[in-house]
Amino acid sequence: MGFIKEFKEFAMRGSVVDLAVGVVIGAAFGKIVTSLVDDIIMPGVGYITGGTDFSEMKYVIDPGDPAAEIPETAIMYGNFVNVIIQFIIVAFVIFLVIKGINSMKRKEEVVEEAPAGPTQEELLADIRDLLKKQG
Repeated sequence: MGFIKEFKEFAMRGSVVDLAVGVVIGAAFGKIVTSLVDDIIMPGVGYITGGTDFSEMKYVIDPGDPAAEIPETAIMYGNFVNVIIQFIIVAFVIFLVIKGINSMKRKEEVVEEAPAGPTQEELLADIRDLLKKQG
């Protein structure tokens, strides 16, 4: 029974739940980036490079034989180029997010470091001095 309780405590920790949420959001974000690269960026790059479709670029090692239903053997380096572009986009977006979070943290630190005003002892000394002047 102790093992199950220990596992439940582990699984319900905030960090484990945060990690699970991060994985799910990361998977969804990966689909967005894949669509961005495949459907928006790569057609533009293909247009600029004269209609080149990177996903179809390959180096054929063995052409195969369609009549004998033997598939070709090829190195699909165009797909690799697409994946590299996706990685660069993801890395750049993560950089921007982290940079934004860090700038917000810096603004919070500046606000917290602002002087709070006179201390309790200073206020009491001022009150004492005012009372001395009056009486």
